Amino acid sequence: MLGLVLAALAFGLLLIFFFVFARYFGLWIQSQLTRADISFFNLLGMTFRKVNTRAIVRSKIMATQAGLSDPEMTSEALEAHYLAGGNVQQVIRALIAAKKAKTISLTFREASAIDLAGRDVLEAVKTSVYPKVIDCPPRGSAKPSLDAVAKDGIQLKVKARVTVRANLQQLIGGATEETIIARVGEGIVSAIGSAASHKAVLENPDVISKAVLAKRLDSQTAFEIVSIDIADIDVGANIGARLQADQAEADTQVARARAEGKRAKAVAVEQENQAKIQESKAQVVLAQAAVPRAMAEAFRSGNLTILDYYKLQNVNADTEMRRSLAISATEAAEAREPQGS
Repeated sequence: MLGLVLAALAFGLLLIFFFVFARYFGLWIQSQLTRADISFFNLLGMTFRKVNTRAIVRSKIMATQAGLSDPEMTSEALEAHYLAGGNVQQVIRALIAAKKAKTISLTFREASAIDLAGRDVLEAVKTSVYPKVIDCPPRGSAKPSLDAVAKDGIQLKVKARVTVRANLQQLIGGATEETIIARVGEGIVSAIGSAASHKAVLENPDVISKAVLAKRLDSQTAFEIVSIDIADIDVGANIGARLQADQAEADTQVARARAEGKRAKAVAVEQENQAKIQESKAQVVLAQAAVPRAMAEAFRSGNLTILDYYKLQNVNADTEMRRSLAISATEAAEAREPQGS
């Protein structure tokens, strides 16, 4: 009975070993044939550590076949990068691309750090080998062009293309494409604004490129600016004339307001004079009202006789007649004057 139990136990262990061996045999034999140097027990340990054994083995095989000799790129380092959430195969592909380029110095530590930072390390290597073209302003933006005004007041609409190469040493913590676009746009606007005339910019558009490149706009960014090319430049509105017209209109409004103030002041003065005239007339009327009382008093006191009163009436009548004759003569002369002319 005991022998049967031991035989069944041995058969079970043998069966488990067979299934385990069958599962990892393909990956183990691949690693041995390609000198990737991953042991069978290491493959078994990856399963318990919840590591994708197929991804690790293939990545190690790719690195070995490509001749990558970084001492830090061990199977344990690949597992650690996988457990940290990195893309192991993408990192190995980036290292292979950098090695084939022969102009890029990239270590496994740097590549894994770039990958864990959320950047596409393979795309960064490709951009470093083959420069990338960035439209400024980017396609689909609210404004189709960069608008700037020269010193003569003429607006220029510019479209530029920026050729950049990835800077792998500053890829971690460096600014992205948005910063490059913003800096280049600011540099173009500044260069056009400092130009004396828009005609000078139209004649030599490379003045803008040289002025922008001289400012080292790729500082602290993940890219290195190779060139800035002016793709299109158009003449816009006459902003200076528009501003002058607006200023003239504002000055006109101010002058009208001042004239209206003066007119209102003159009207007020006129009204005051009219009031003074009415006041004088009232005083005249009061004085005329005092004349009959004075005459009555003169009659009572004997200073004025009836004869004197009639003489005074005759003088007044004669004065009124002379005044009427003078007015009639003046009107007749004015009536004859158009006929004579």
